[in-house]
Amino acid sequence: MDRVPGLSVRLRLTLSYAGFLMLAGALLLAVVWVFLLRYVPDVPAAERGPALRLMGPTREDLLRAFAPRAAEMLVFLLVFGLLGGWILAGRMLAPLARITDATRMAADGSLSHRIQLEGPQDEFRELADAFDRMLARLEAHVAEQQRFAANASHELRTPLAITKTLLDVARNDLDRDTGKLVDRLHAVNARAIHLTEALLLLSRTDQRSFAREHVDLSLIAEEATETVLPLAEQRGVTIETSGDIAPAIGSHALLLQMTTNLLHNAIVHNLPDGGTVQVNTAVRPGSVVLTVENTGDRLTPQLVSTLTEPFQRGTERIHSDHAGVGLGLAIVNSIAQAHDGTLTLTPRAAGGLCVAVHLPATPPHTAT
Repeated sequence: MDRVPGLSVRLRLTLSYAGFLMLAGALLLAVVWVFLLRYVPDVPAAERGPALRLMGPTREDLLRAFAPRAAEMLVFLLVFGLLGGWILAGRMLAPLARITDATRMAADGSLSHRIQLEGPQDEFRELADAFDRMLARLEAHVAEQQRFAANASHELRTPLAITKTLLDVARNDLDRDTGKLVDRLHAVNARAIHLTEALLLLSRTDQRSFAREHVDLSLIAEEATETVLPLAEQRGVTIETSGDIAPAIGSHALLLQMTTNLLHNAIVHNLPDGGTVQVNTAVRPGSVVLTVENTGDRLTPQLVSTLTEPFQRGTERIHSDHAGVGLGLAIVNSIAQAHDGTLTLTPRAAGGLCVAVHLPATPPHTAT
C-alpha cells in the first residue's frame, strides 16, 4: 500500500527528540544565566567609577561573552538531536518494520513467515510474539479448511459420479429393471442429502448462529438413546444409561445431534456381537460431563487423535449401510466448542473408545 503523504513516524520522533533536547538545553542555559547574574553588578561600565571598574565585568560584558557561546551550544544540540534522534528512532522502529513486512507477506497469502523477534521482552516483542501466534493459528486454520474443502469435494463427487454412471447405464440399456435403478438412485441421493445437511450443520455450529436455552444433558442422553435404540438392537449392542441431572445452557437441537452422533458411532464401531455402550452424565465443579464409552477394537492414540478430523472413519475410509459420511465426531467437536466446551477421546485398554464432552455448568441461581 502507498503511504499517505506526510511526515513519517521516524521523522516525527526525530523532531520530537531534537525539540526536547533543544528545550532542555535552553532551560539549562537560562538557569546558568540566572545563576551568573547573581554575582555580576547591574551597573553600565560608563557609569562606574574607578573603584567599581576594579570589581570585574558587568552584565553587559557577560552577555556579549555568553550569548555567542549559548547560540553555538543550541546549534550543536539541534544537530546532535536531529542526528541522534534519527538513529535512535530507527533502532526503536526496526521491530515495527519487521512486523509490517510480515503483515504485508500475510496479506499476499504467505502465512508461513514468522517474525521471531529477538531481544528483551518489551512491548514490541510481545506484539511480535502475538502476531506469530496469530499467523500460526491462521495457517493451521487455512490448511484445515483446504483439507476440508478437498475432502468435501471428493465426498460430494462420489454420489454424483455414481448417479451419472447409473443414468448412463439405464440410457444404454432400455430393457434394464428400472425398479432397482430407482432404488439405487434413491440411496445415492439420500446419502448426498445427508452429507449436505451435515456440512450445513457443521457450518452453523462454527458460526455459533443458534439460540441458547436451559437444557439437561441427562434428558438429552435419554432422548438420543431412544432414537438409536433400533440400530443398537439390530446390531446386538446393549446401551446402558446412568448419571445425574446435568444442567447446562445451549441449543437443545444441537446437543441432541451431538449426543446422537456419539451414540451412533459407539454402536457402529463396536464388537460384531455382544457389544455394549455406556452413557453417563455427571456434574463436576464448574462443568457438566457427558461420557459415552463403548467396546470394540483396540485403537492407538495416534489414530484416536485424528478421529475428530472431517471425513475420518476409523482406520479407513469405508462405506457401509451405517458408516455415515465421516463428519460425526467433527460435528460433535464443533458443537462442543460452540458451547464453550471440550471434547476428549481416550482409547480403552480393553478395546473401544471413551468420549467425554465437558460443558460449562449452569450457575445454581439461573438453573430452571
